[in-house]
Amino acid sequence: MNEALIPSVKPSAPPGTPGVYTNLASLIRLRYTLGDISLLPRQPVTSVLAGRHSSRLRGRGLNFEEIRRYFPGDDIRQIDWKVTARTRVTHSRVYTEERGRDTLLVVDQRLGMFFGSKRNFKSVTAAEVAAVAAWRVIAAKDRISAIVFGDADLEMIRGGGKPDDVMRILQSLVTRNQALGIDRDIVPAPQMLDAALAKAERLVTHDALVILITDAAGNGPETSAILSRIAAHNDVALAFIHDPLEMELPDAGRKVFGSGEVQLEADTSASSLQRDFKDSFQSRYEEARRFLIQREIPLLPIRTDLDITPQLRRLLGRTIRK
Repeated sequence: MNEALIPSVKPSAPPGTPGVYTNLASLIRLRYTLGDISLLPRQPVTSVLAGRHSSRLRGRGLNFEEIRRYFPGDDIRQIDWKVTARTRVTHSRVYTEERGRDTLLVVDQRLGMFFGSKRNFKSVTAAEVAAVAAWRVIAAKDRISAIVFGDADLEMIRGGGKPDDVMRILQSLVTRNQALGIDRDIVPAPQMLDAALAKAERLVTHDALVILITDAAGNGPETSAILSRIAAHNDVALAFIHDPLEMELPDAGRKVFGSGEVQLEADTSASSLQRDFKDSFQSRYEEARRFLIQREIPLLPIRTDLDITPQLRRLLGRTIRK
């Protein structure tokens, strides 16, 4: 999905402007949302992470712990028949669930994400999705780390499974997010998407979960190659952040559009332009979706004009409370 031209906007708003910039307090509050939703394995059938066209994430495995005498209520499928036959006393094999699975967030905070037509800028929505994911990961007693990347560089935040580890990630997100602005001499760098993914590839070896949160601007053959290599031995999910103005061009008369130093005046009332604009987004979206399906990478389309909570509930479904 190539970066589209977007309407020219006024210089950056103050860092406290809701929807334009995020803040630490709002990201901390997200800890208390989605209490019955999991971004991790064992998804309900309503979840986009389950089903024929998406990977059912690997999740934790089971470690063998011991063989002991069978007790009423034990799972009969775990009876060790060889030991039972030899001792003439029923024995069960006991397994414990592996703990501490690694999850790596790769979060886009480039200048192209500093755009939104209604509720949030894409950069803010990306930060919110990352915060929800981080809080849910440690709630599942897994480990969380993150790569937060902008146009000039990227930051690796090595984490763990405690709230303090999440706080370090959130602080990095806030710092990067509040540094964005069209009047801050930021040079757009589409290639940083591949740089961040290449860093992720070096960090994860196998059985990790990598969650990429981006608008996918700047993706190309190398992006696909890196994602394929990561997905070969790990689980990958893509939270695709997009704004409704990128999906459908409104009838607003003649407007000036800009991308970096390039500007273009166009008549948004022209039906042919509106049709081509919509078709272009849809074709790029479908191309990306087909690529991800082939590699069993779940696609989570997240809109900036809606609260992320109902969107994630719809995409991930509800888990069954025990």
